[in-house]
Amino acid sequence: MKKYILLTTAILAFIACDRETTPLGPELNDIYGEFQVFEALQSSRSDVDFASGQTITFTARFSKTVDWELHVIGQTSGAHKLFRGKSKVVDASNANWNGTTTDLPMFKQEPCIAVLSVPDENFSDTLDNLIVSETRVIDGVVIADFESGINPDWNIFAQSGADMSFNIVASDSAPQQGNYYDMGGEVSWDYLIGLIDFPASAYGEDVFPLSDNPNNVFFNVFLSKPESINNEIILFRFFEDENGDGTFQEASEDMYALELQGIKPEWHTVSVRYSDLISLVNGQPASPNGNGVHEPHKLMQVSVLFLADPATGYSQTLMDNIIFTPNDSIQP
Repeated sequence: MKKYILLTTAILAFIACDRETTPLGPELNDIYGEFQVFEALQSSRSDVDFASGQTITFTARFSKTVDWELHVIGQTSGAHKLFRGKSKVVDASNANWNGTTTDLPMFKQEPCIAVLSVPDENFSDTLDNLIVSETRVIDGVVIADFESGINPDWNIFAQSGADMSFNIVASDSAPQQGNYYDMGGEVSWDYLIGLIDFPASAYGEDVFPLSDNPNNVFFNVFLSKPESINNEIILFRFFEDENGDGTFQEASEDMYALELQGIKPEWHTVSVRYSDLISLVNGQPASPNGNGVHEPHKLMQVSVLFLADPATGYSQTLMDNIIFTPNDSIQP
């Protein structure tokens, strides 16, 4: 019996010595260890051509797992890209930049800085030698980005009201490239302040070259307004040429709409799937006059109307980068 007891004790001791020793929970160093930077912030390149598909990978390495933030900031535009992580390592898995932005405006051809910070450790590190030589190319059908001035085949109408400002503005803070469109004015006798029609014919087309699947077509626009404005109404209208005769028949063809109010003061993206557009009459949902089928491949004109209650006085909204994108909302 004594032999069996000794044998059992030996087996248990052997098993105990051979047991997996992977610690449960966080390593003690991650909780109590001193914070150190083993590898300073670096970038895989200092000059990047996003148009050709190049990217920048940022790297750094710490002594323990930390919450970190990496901010890339355009020095001309003020564009901002934010990466966040909780790790010991900053690398391609969590800090690879393809030229997108977290907050508008979009990046331009400009110098940028990258700032890596670990707030809990009062640590930061900066790279200031980054150059965007070419910006991203976004796949889509551009209706208007206002970079080439006014297309003479657009139809622009502005009321003869007070302080009218239907014009293109050049600014480093434009959300896309260097220009945006300023719509503003005060009209005491009408809701309509002004409008712009963008017919497909202005681009040498009968209809815009869009997919026939309305679920795969997204309408996008960048908008902002002055802080003091709260009476703006922006109405986008989408005219379909259902019978292909080159004209829109209001009584028998579909016109869909997107009405926007409460625009944010900072530049932001408004995006809607084409199949989610509705028909409106005097701002209220209504049945369309045509076949009631969303057919983006028959879209012959996009219009934007800028309106405000005439009793509320001056109104203003800024607009840029009207574009249709395939399969998803625009990723600026």
